[in-house]
Amino acid sequence: MDIILVPGFWLDASSWEEVTPALEAAGHRTHPLTLPGLESVDANRAGIGLRQHIDAVTAEVDATDGKVVLVGHSGGGAIIHGVVDARPDRIARAIYVDSGPLGEGGVINDELPADGDDVPLPPWEGFEDADLVDLDDGLRRKFRERAIPQPRGVAYDPQHLHDERRYDVPATVIACEFPSAMLREWIDAGHPFVAELARVRDVEYVDLPTGHWPQFTRPAELAGAILAAVDRNGQLH
Repeated sequence: MDIILVPGFWLDASSWEEVTPALEAAGHRTHPLTLPGLESVDANRAGIGLRQHIDAVTAEVDATDGKVVLVGHSGGGAIIHGVVDARPDRIARAIYVDSGPLGEGGVINDELPADGDDVPLPPWEGFEDADLVDLDDGLRRKFRERAIPQPRGVAYDPQHLHDERRYDVPATVIACEFPSAMLREWIDAGHPFVAELARVRDVEYVDLPTGHWPQFTRPAELAGAILAAVDRNGQLH
């Protein structure tokens, strides 16, 4: 199976480096992506918005044969959902890592402080305690050293969706920061935060308790959760 891995904000393809070996050892082909504007700290991020990131991942889908699995971490969840909408017949499963699908008109996070076209990684004090669970001082230092400013448009642009077949694509939510039971409670309560997720017809929930960056704090367990989700899809490698 081809597995396309979309990083969250401030991260490039290398953020998956401790996750991909286990996926490849199981016989899968991994495609960790560096999205437009995330090539380097000095990259030009002007004019890069959510649509450009969705289009970049869609192009990666189009470059493969057969169905693919999409994995999106954090803000990458909104991006892969846009790709599910663009290519619903090509996606075997969408896996949301501490994230979920973003519905029509939603934005990833327009409250993040921007500096021109850039959204720099905020200071740690700008995050909730739950975000930072297991992210020790060493991991925080490495994260900040590798962090690349996020294009402002990706965080601020509204999502636009067109094809309701997106609700037929199976999804897995790997819940880290909040337990899956809480997500189910929000769905039952009709919370707008999970309104789009509530419309997906086949969703499984997997709990991986840690902070918001399991690819750094629990990479082996994250790889195992992704493998299990892919295998449950009943697809041949």
